Amino acid sequence: MPDAQEGPWLDDAAGRLIRPYTVSNGRTRPTAQFDLMTLVMATGERPRSGLEPDHVHVLDLCVGPTSVAEIAAHIRMPAVVTKVLLSDLVDWGAVTARAPAVLGPDPTDRELLEAVLHGLRKRL
Repeated sequence: MPDAQEGPWLDDAAGRLIRPYTVSNGRTRPTAQFDLMTLVMATGERPRSGLEPDHVHVLDLCVGPTSVAEIAAHIRMPAVVTKVLLSDLVDWGAVTARAPAVLGPDPTDRELLEAVLHGLRKRL
């Protein structure tokens, strides 16, 4: 029996009742470029047609800037399926996507990464 808190497409014992490739209509390549850290946000526009339940669920998660990885975790789908759903929403003008802003020092700075690693080792 589906768990009401997770929606009609999940079952506590069986897991997801709809296969991921069915959700994306067999598509494995999004029409827009995303990585896991790409931030997406709803524009307020609702497509007039074509919205499947998974599109609605994703759109509801995009009230504020939300990463692709976070959305994939919430809908319990592989990242590629999530990216296909998001690219549909981008194509329909329902969401916008942008790279996350980099605040502070360069996140790929070797000295910064070594300091973080050193701090983690001290705590563990």
